[in-house]
Amino acid sequence: MQLPASRSARVADPDRLRECVHCGLCLSACPTYLELGTEMDSPRGRIYLIKQLAEGALALDREVVRHLDLCLGCRACEPACPSGVQYGSIIQEARAHVERFAPRTWQERLRRAAILGIFPHPRRLRLLMGLAQLARRLGLWPVVTRLVGAAALVPAAHRRTPRLARLHAAQGHERARVGLLTGCVADVLCSEVNAAAVRALTRAGVTVVVPGAQGCCGALHLHSGDPDGARRLARRTVAAFPHDLDAVVVTAAGCGAAMKEYGALLAGDPAAERAAAFAARIRDVMEVIAEFAPPQPPAHRRPLRVTYHDACHLAHAQGVHATPRRLLAAIPGLELIELGESDVCCGSAGSYNLTEPEMAGRLRERKIDHIAASGAECVAVANPGCALQIRAGLAARGLDVRVAHPVELLDEAYGGE
Repeated sequence: MQLPASRSARVADPDRLRECVHCGLCLSACPTYLELGTEMDSPRGRIYLIKQLAEGALALDREVVRHLDLCLGCRACEPACPSGVQYGSIIQEARAHVERFAPRTWQERLRRAAILGIFPHPRRLRLLMGLAQLARRLGLWPVVTRLVGAAALVPAAHRRTPRLARLHAAQGHERARVGLLTGCVADVLCSEVNAAAVRALTRAGVTVVVPGAQGCCGALHLHSGDPDGARRLARRTVAAFPHDLDAVVVTAAGCGAAMKEYGALLAGDPAAERAAAFAARIRDVMEVIAEFAPPQPPAHRRPLRVTYHDACHLAHAQGVHATPRRLLAAIPGLELIELGESDVCCGSAGSYNLTEPEMAGRLRERKIDHIAASGAECVAVANPGCALQIRAGLAARGLDVRVAHPVELLDEAYGGE
């Protein structure tokens, strides 16, 4: 069945589409092309499809939508592109067009509504986690995972740390003052990471402000083709943080990448100027820790073999590659082992593992193969979605490998709490 395309609505920026010279250097960087080997499941192929849609030469049929849906939005193609094509912006704009004009099945609509109706809302997500733990205690979890495959991503044990105070003073002389985004999924499922980040920052002489009015940054909406929802959450996030901070620190790579684009997202908005200034101050937690160089940690409790997975939106979107490795390698007793295909997506990609479980599963298995081959006891991951995806994959294989954020390992080297 062919579906009509709208010629009146812009699919993507035509100038950005023209920047692609179709050289093909992006192909080997694209996870879906590596798995499928089909041209239309590569960045070059998808740009061709989007260009044809924009020119009215192609209808928005189910086959076209399928190729666009299969894109992870990992942006691995961007550093590989010699022409500097901003593929992330292209696919985000095209995805918004698809969500607006392409009919979805009721199952697809329900799934997308559930994702945006639960995960950006910490209270709802905590309730869901509570129900999951209850199902485990009642022995119903095997039934739940058979009915809802994505339930396997829910961690078997979840330790909720005490709520962070609004202000955490620097130890010794204050060298900087930053805000911390606690986020939504990160706040509920990875609260221990935020707590470790606060301890690591204050040891480095950084005062940490944790605004109470913050919440989801809008990354999930942006990647799901809902720019209006993303803009609404971006305005709230910008308004929540004081103007006088030296930086706004993020522990989740996907959030950091989205927040660094607030200037473009809110262009033309009354809050545009403040949003651009806010975006310029976004820093990953590891960048800030490395800048202020805390004292050398004591020797690790025992030798530990660690490998590092590059979260897509930290490595590709933000260009942070060496800093996490440098911080990990500086921990006495920690042996850092390079991971094969470390910068190939694990299949998490925001909510991709919920909307495209088959491809997400293939990429997860590919990642677990490399982790197992590394011989590491721990894999360091700087994004909550990646952590959940990889942890589930390791559990399914029966591999006793810990998953931790690099800042947790650094914090533990100092003795933790």
